[in-house]
Amino acid sequence: MSRFSLRARLLAIGLALLTTGVLATNAVAIGYLRGHLVDRVDTQLTLLGTILQRFPVQVADRLPPEYTRTLDTIDEIYVVELTPTGQPVRVAGTAAAAGSSSGTPPLPTLDAAAVRARGQRPFTVDGWRMIVGKRVTGDNAVLVAARLTAVDSAVRRMWMLCALTIAAVLTLLTVVGWFAVQAGLRPLRRIQHTAAAIAAGDLSHRVPELAPPRTEVGRLAASLNGMLGQLEAAFAARARSEDRMRAFLSDVSHEVRTPLFGIRGFAQLYRMGGLPERADVDRTMRHIERESTRLASLAEDLLLLARLDEVGVAHRSPMDLRTLAADAYAEVQALDPARPVTLTGPDGGPPESAPVIADEARLRQVMTNLVANAVAHTPAGTPVRIGVGTVGGDAVLELADRGPGLDDEQAARVFDRFYRVDASRSRDNGGTGAGLGLAIARSIVAAHGGRVELRTAPGAGATFRVLLPRP
Repeated sequence: MSRFSLRARLLAIGLALLTTGVLATNAVAIGYLRGHLVDRVDTQLTLLGTILQRFPVQVADRLPPEYTRTLDTIDEIYVVELTPTGQPVRVAGTAAAAGSSSGTPPLPTLDAAAVRARGQRPFTVDGWRMIVGKRVTGDNAVLVAARLTAVDSAVRRMWMLCALTIAAVLTLLTVVGWFAVQAGLRPLRRIQHTAAAIAAGDLSHRVPELAPPRTEVGRLAASLNGMLGQLEAAFAARARSEDRMRAFLSDVSHEVRTPLFGIRGFAQLYRMGGLPERADVDRTMRHIERESTRLASLAEDLLLLARLDEVGVAHRSPMDLRTLAADAYAEVQALDPARPVTLTGPDGGPPESAPVIADEARLRQVMTNLVANAVAHTPAGTPVRIGVGTVGGDAVLELADRGPGLDDEQAARVFDRFYRVDASRSRDNGGTGAGLGLAIARSIVAAHGGRVELRTAPGAGATFRVLLPRP
């Protein structure tokens, strides 16, 4: 069956079930009909046997017409009178008239005991229906037998009629069913065309609404459309990930190439004798040291990001974010003594306790990046506010400045790795100048189960808020 199409299999299964059901129904009906006809034969045999047991036939010849006139379901009658030992002594009936044994039924052993055992109940022997009973007078018995030719003929005609009817009906239903199944499978062909279009690369293709949502085809179409939507989103996400990876590798190559080219240039300059004086050599070595430090810092930042992405934060202990806020306050004053700095609670007010369970060294790195970002990329003397406390179920540590702020596009990408805005507001510190500071800060906070929010607008400054779950 697997070699045939679904349409052919469905049609074959339907016809097989229908044929089985019709044949079973006809068998029951015809069986009931044959039983009914046999019961009529039994009734007439019983009536005829009762008469012959009272009024015996005197000659071995055909039965008188008055005995057989009312027998409508019997064609041939055989009557025999039997002695108590079972020997026939007198025969009559329609089958015996020819005097030939070919038209007589085979007689079983019917002595007096067998006659009593039969008890005038009809029985069948080789296509003959028989009944035997003792005479009213005397010791002999009378057996009346009727050939079931008429019954068998009626049953055969009924089977023939049913067979012809079934053949005609099945032929008609085969033709009608072929087109009905074809119409019923049309939604599956539409689904097949949709799958072919998607396989050809059109991920936006969808299965049309083929049936009500509560039907099997409707639910299948809805499920397929949901799956196709997820596949399209997954492919789009993979494409975006690949684009980000290419951009990341390009940025890494650029950031690594710059210090390496500087180091190689100074080395070539020294090899070519371009540094004749000791002061020139010292100045060149300082440049090489600065570039190598920048390269090492970049490598450490990349390794830190990879480690955070893979294993998160391993060492945590109870701490209070007020410690980091106080250190950040002192760090801003150390970096720019002329810059006004205030220490408040979240969105103003007095500082509050903000207990968390975290890696203090990593969170300190977050605040260092945010402080360096604010000091390096806002005009000198720009006020800075450091807030600490709790909001709802989160501990909050924030750093706000009144610098030039960021527009919506810049704010949406400011945490991307290697992203830089223009020189007036490039949030890309962290010691490398490579645009990893805020990316590292966000990764560290995310590894603690928290998040970093940015509130900014052009000309309204920027507020970076770190939210961590309270214990």
